[in-house]
Amino acid sequence: EGMETWHAAKPGSIVHGAPAPKAAPDPDAPPKPPTYTQVFGERMIEEVRADRRVVGITAAMNTGTGLNLLQVAEPEHYFDVGIAEQQALLFASGLALEGLKPVAAIYSTFLQRAYDQIVHDVCLQELDVVLAMDRAGLVGDDGPTHHGVFDIAYLRHLPNIVLAAPRDESQLVHLLHTGIQHPGTFALRYPRGEGTGVPLPGAEGPRELPIGKGEVLRQGDRVAILGYGSGVGVGLEAAAVLSEAGIEATVADARYAKPIDVELVRDLAQHHELLVTVEEGVLQGGFGSAVWEAGDEHGVDWGSCRILRVGMPDRYVTHGAPKLLHAEVGFTGADVAARIGVALGVPVGASAAGD
Repeated sequence: EGMETWHAAKPGSIVHGAPAPKAAPDPDAPPKPPTYTQVFGERMIEEVRADRRVVGITAAMNTGTGLNLLQVAEPEHYFDVGIAEQQALLFASGLALEGLKPVAAIYSTFLQRAYDQIVHDVCLQELDVVLAMDRAGLVGDDGPTHHGVFDIAYLRHLPNIVLAAPRDESQLVHLLHTGIQHPGTFALRYPRGEGTGVPLPGAEGPRELPIGKGEVLRQGDRVAILGYGSGVGVGLEAAAVLSEAGIEATVADARYAKPIDVELVRDLAQHHELLVTVEEGVLQGGFGSAVWEAGDEHGVDWGSCRILRVGMPDRYVTHGAPKLLHAEVGFTGADVAARIGVALGVPVGASAAGD
């Protein structure tokens, strides 16, 4: 506990050598939504209790991944291999070969350290391993080394793997359950921080979501926004801004970057003049590229529909609060709406107001 506390020490007193005390919680403030990390950790306990073959593995990211909750509740189903991501994936592959269902919880940015093991020891062997990638997207003050923006691009070209991302904490519960039930390798990316506040699955429990199938959340015309993971929320915010300018946008949750829901893409392309993909990852080799490639491979008739890809810039992003960083790289609903307005030749947002 002490090592984790000092690993991420907050600013404090240089005189007393101690972190500044936490501010007392406001008793009148509404309760905050749980974090994705907390939801993942709590769901792992339930998955273990429903199927004793399920185990959780981390690489010295106990609290950061939420597996500290599993460690307390089900210690025999929890493994920490230390700062050794390669060992974590090799260990997971060995457990999978013996019939267990390992869930390797590793930050997106640090999973790339075990890339060779993912290729040769997990995917090549077609093993039942879930890669739970916390800290996907821009993570905040930890800076460029911790931003998880490359995983979509470095995983989606591998055979024998499914790539999924939840739009909210409820979808995280369903997709984690889906990944554990899926016969094969399943990579699940989700962001740091609080969820959106949607209700979690109740007594009925999670359901398996069909692999490679997305969902339309909002129906519009002219423009379709296809989001992946946190990109869905940004897309919905952009749609609200566009609505004020008289443009009603369709918004869909892709849910999977591999396999792509080709029929959803085909429908969006046929009924809109602009298809916008939104992802909190790099564009080169990312989700937007996957949409275009899948459409080309499966004969989608793009007709007059153009594609606009929105994602992270081709540079390392500095440290800072996520909200500030999202604004700095243009990954907000207002920014996306403005880009759509330019593409359609319609003033949107500040430009519509004459600013």
